[in-house]
Amino acid sequence: MEKTLGVYVHIPFCRSKCEYCDFYSLGGGRSKELMDRYLHALILHIRETAALAPDYLVDSVYFGGGTPSFFGADGLKRILAEIRKRFNMDRDCEVTFEANPESVNAMTLHKLRSAGFNRMSLGVQNEADEVLKALGRPHTYEQAVFAVENARKAGFENISLDLMYGLPNQTREKWMQTLRTVLDLRPDHLSCYGLKVEPGTPLYTYYESANLPDDDTQADMYLYAVETLENFGYAQYEISNFAREGMACRHNLKYWTGGEYIGFGPSASSDFAGKRFTAAANLETYLKGVHGGGVILSECETIAPRERAGEYLMLRLRTSQGINGDEYESRFLLPFDILEKGMRFYAEKGLAVCEEGCWHLTPKGFLLSNRIIGGLLELQERSQPLTRRGR
Repeated sequence: MEKTLGVYVHIPFCRSKCEYCDFYSLGGGRSKELMDRYLHALILHIRETAALAPDYLVDSVYFGGGTPSFFGADGLKRILAEIRKRFNMDRDCEVTFEANPESVNAMTLHKLRSAGFNRMSLGVQNEADEVLKALGRPHTYEQAVFAVENARKAGFENISLDLMYGLPNQTREKWMQTLRTVLDLRPDHLSCYGLKVEPGTPLYTYYESANLPDDDTQADMYLYAVETLENFGYAQYEISNFAREGMACRHNLKYWTGGEYIGFGPSASSDFAGKRFTAAANLETYLKGVHGGGVILSECETIAPRERAGEYLMLRLRTSQGINGDEYESRFLLPFDILEKGMRFYAEKGLAVCEEGCWHLTPKGFLLSNRIIGGLLELQERSQPLTRRGR
């Protein structure tokens, strides 16, 4: 049986940088010459790398950024065609592209759908134009509505919308209104992210005067979203992600469940053949490395089994799938009983639950996930391998 593989393509171009964004991207637009150089480098990199994965079946391709739709439909089509040509690609492959509402029109969407893209992740964030402007978003809510309508007309049956809460001057009531408004668009998937103010972003320079909601208010916003979306038929399958039945993002699930994936482009990460590696977050370094045969990676490491066990806890406990004792012991040869004791402690506080043999966090537990996972990792560090205990 073939092993499955995810492919990620980073498009580091944006019309403009948002106030809160700390992803590697180049705002302000870029010349066609630079974009063409980047397209050529990606195609070369894909050709070279695909030869390393002859026994894999690619079942998800994800174009992230930056703003892939800003790169243009023709460039995205060429990249996808190269992936399809070089890799063994599943006929049912999930192919996602991220987009901003102002950078897609009916023609673009028809081109992408005809090329094999079947999922769109649209950055909406909020329904109030004054809020979007304050965040540095280059679109209006009306453009988001048109983008969804045009995507449906183009044949997209899997549309995800990104929303943010905890924004400057945002109250719980305003967040409630945002959810109610956006649900009218009938998305298949919703990602709801709490605003994080990261060093190096424009927002970081003035966040103390930005009138951000406090932690308790953000928690209320989060729990309201969980309850509301469940009532509307969206199951929470990860801390920030909700989907109608069968619409969970296949590519992101690879990250959270320990699947293998290969990334292309500056800052793109990979977890493949037992190693984790990341490309340097610098476009020129990437271009020179691919064209000149130089080094493009900023890090590369082989992951030790115990570290993999820690990743299992950190990533799986972000999901509603959670952790399973039999799977944990058979994969990592570490005892699960000490972790189960910890999970029972959190269950008594309403932060965790065991269902069908798997332990997972509740919505209230997700709010404290960093603290809970940190505690479980400490327990894991003190555990001894099962082989040393004669088991």
